[in-house]
Amino acid sequence: MNNNYYAIIMAGGVGSRFWPVSTTDYPKQFHDMLGSGDTLIQKTFSRLAKLIPTENIYILTNERYNDLVLEQLPMVEQEQILLEPAMRNTAPCILYASLKIKKQNPDALMVVAPSDHWIEDEDEFGKNLKQCFDFCEKEDALLTLGIQPTFPNTGFGYIEFDKSDENSLKKVNQFREKPDYETAKSFLDAGNFLWNAGIFIWSVNSIISSFEKFQPQMTALFMNGYNDFNSASEKDFIDNNYANAENISIDYAVMEKANNVYVLPATFDWNDLGTWGSLHEKLDKDENNNGVINAKVILENASNNIIRSDADKIIVINGLSDYIIVDKEGVLMIYPKSKEQDIKLITSLANDL
Repeated sequence: MNNNYYAIIMAGGVGSRFWPVSTTDYPKQFHDMLGSGDTLIQKTFSRLAKLIPTENIYILTNERYNDLVLEQLPMVEQEQILLEPAMRNTAPCILYASLKIKKQNPDALMVVAPSDHWIEDEDEFGKNLKQCFDFCEKEDALLTLGIQPTFPNTGFGYIEFDKSDENSLKKVNQFREKPDYETAKSFLDAGNFLWNAGIFIWSVNSIISSFEKFQPQMTALFMNGYNDFNSASEKDFIDNNYANAENISIDYAVMEKANNVYVLPATFDWNDLGTWGSLHEKLDKDENNNGVINAKVILENASNNIIRSDADKIIVINGLSDYIIVDKEGVLMIYPKSKEQDIKLITSLANDL
């Protein structure tokens, strides 16, 4: 293994669209969402550990999830868990992690990856990642992995690359916001648009110099604690200063401003598992397209449903199609798949009961 390879796993999200399974206290990355035997963060860690030394994999998460990380990833030391004392989106935590890594190894190459995505062909993912590391080792580049769109999805941001670029790694023209349906269709027709999967690769020197250029105030804030990083005083500095960082994503803070951004069209099967519907796509289904997780069911005149239960009970369904049925402790949710984007709004109503 290459000791210059590092990974940052982003594990601070709540996954509110997966309520009632995913909650603020126990979000989706710590659940076995597909009934595979491993949680999403465990799958992500093992996938990265095929190429990256275990001790070089860091987990960025909220303070409240520290014990969950240690429980689910027993091979990880406490020093590898970077705890955010406040929610400040992706740019501040990536800068924090990058400075820590640079102080440890100025030749480091990094991948930043979400903890809750599903990647089917892990060997192909490894090949794509190695190709990106090789490129970033030679070039001053900010790289991202783009996913070939299979339908006009309005829930993802898109990456537009230079259509005339015949290299395997394409120069990025611009990042595009989540489009409406007609715009998404035009992106597919154009042929040079990819879904933005939020997976980034770069050298620590390239990303830190980009922060210095485009986010000088944030860089100065964290550089004030550079001498504290990787020491006993690091936690005090982060606790006292982290909340002063601007709440901004890495896309807005750096990627959309830089002119050295490249994209590799990924060759692996990918799903962001952002909603119950996207989870349904990845499940084994019966002859009527029903996906079942951890449940004993009797289904009659039922189709295109997703059914999940953590309880030892038989679930009987007759006459339902295109529904999400989730039985979780004190909650039973029966919700139309067509309205799944509204589920995150239900959580606040449920908390008031």
